[in-house]
Amino acid sequence: MSHDPARVSAVADLMRAGRETSRLSMVFRYAIAERLGVTVSDLECLDYLADVGSATAGQIAERTSLTTGAVTSMLRRLQQAGYVTAERDPADRRRVVVAIRPERIADLERPYERFAERAERLVEGYRAEEVQLLVRHHHRLQAMYLAELDHLRDHGTAQRPA
Repeated sequence: MSHDPARVSAVADLMRAGRETSRLSMVFRYAIAERLGVTVSDLECLDYLADVGSATAGQIAERTSLTTGAVTSMLRRLQQAGYVTAERDPADRRRVVVAIRPERIADLERPYERFAERAERLVEGYRAEEVQLLVRHHHRLQAMYLAELDHLRDHGTAQRPA
């Protein structure tokens, strides 16, 4: 571990900036969810489906870390709100395949449009190498989050102080 004061300070600044970005991202997600009339978990499900196209209820449960019962309730809410379809998989009738209704995609994208435009302008001045560094950084953070989620699942509830 480096003891260079400038590096130690820079790493501390990076950690603080990451926490603040995470906090603001969460507040932003809650505001988007409220605007769309869904919960944040519902929004995460919709974002996941927007990325992958369609998924089984089991895949959604795994991705969102929700129980299958909670996913069933969530999918019922999203169907009633007209955001998704849930059809039995013709190859395996036990599975349900969920997809965003194509006519609702624009409704889901609209609250993000301004942010997406600003994010695009933000990286306009970055060199390709800088963007690639950011992509690598995000991939490494994602791997860390997934590993920590696995650890939390494997070790049950948090230990409470005596």
